[in-house]
Amino acid sequence: MAEANVNSRLEAFCDGVFAIALTLLIIDIKIPASAHIETTQDLWLALRHITPSIFAFLLSFAIILITWVNHHNAIRLVNKSSHPFMFANGLLLLTVVFIPFPTALLGEYLLTDHSAPAVILYSGVCGFQAVGWNLLTRTALTPHPLTRNAKSTLAMRANHQHSSYAFALYSACAIAAFWLPRTVAVVISLTWIAWLIIGINIETEGE
Repeated sequence: MAEANVNSRLEAFCDGVFAIALTLLIIDIKIPASAHIETTQDLWLALRHITPSIFAFLLSFAIILITWVNHHNAIRLVNKSSHPFMFANGLLLLTVVFIPFPTALLGEYLLTDHSAPAVILYSGVCGFQAVGWNLLTRTALTPHPLTRNAKSTLAMRANHQHSSYAFALYSACAIAAFWLPRTVAVVISLTWIAWLIIGINIETEGE
């Protein structure tokens, strides 16, 4: 008997990767063993010291969650699979599991005088994820569409177009970060809200 959803194993695997990536974010957030906690004030100071790590955790969690929502919506547009599609999906997952590193750097160095490298790397990883989305949507459309119907095909094409825009945006941000790292960090962070809204709208159009 044929499997009702040929992508069920792929989606389950992806959900597992997303879940593990989200869970592992919290592991590095802890008060250093070298901290000497003898008074309440010492504890407050130690908690203040790890505030950048907490910020990085929240930012990483939000990014991965939004990526998962958009990935879930994109997978719902297809009812077939192919080897290129699965490998493109794997590349996208690679960018997901790598996100915590640049966001941790961003949280730790954003308010310092040497924040540019952290923001440049952060922009680069976002751009790399856009490449993953571009390949995922391209392999879902060519050489033979894997989409469910004509509406799903249009929605997937919209996803593909947005991935090209995203790559151009993050590339420009990586360049601008040499001079305006903090401004670029704010711009990129706000774009994730836009990607969430766009992903939800595209999923609705594909139904």
